[in-house]
Amino acid sequence: MTATPRQIVETWVERFNAADVDGLAALYAEDAVNHQVTQEPVEGREAIRAMFEREFAAAEMVCLVEAIHEAGEVAALEWRDPLGLRGCGFFTVRGGLIAFQRGYWDKLSFLKMHGLPIA
Repeated sequence: MTATPRQIVETWVERFNAADVDGLAALYAEDAVNHQVTQEPVEGREAIRAMFEREFAAAEMVCLVEAIHEAGEVAALEWRDPLGLRGCGFFTVRGGLIAFQRGYWDKLSFLKMHGLPIA
């Protein structure tokens, strides 16, 4: 039986919190798109894996689930992190893999919280 969008997102959170780059990448379709609205869209499983690798090397990130809502092939994740940053993600899941992800969060606050350069 194919996992539901909610189950995929729950697994995504577990792997994100473990900084499991390969495990995260395995949740995406080959031609998936990850579009965090603060950045350009990242296209393809390998590019998404590389994105996570760069991001985990730059900052310690933790996703604390506030709620997961599911409607058809889409799951919406409301999250926060231990520093107070909040955001949400929308995951379109087809055939048990993430086909499209869109995320909303405050990049300026994230950079400041982690002492990263502001472009």
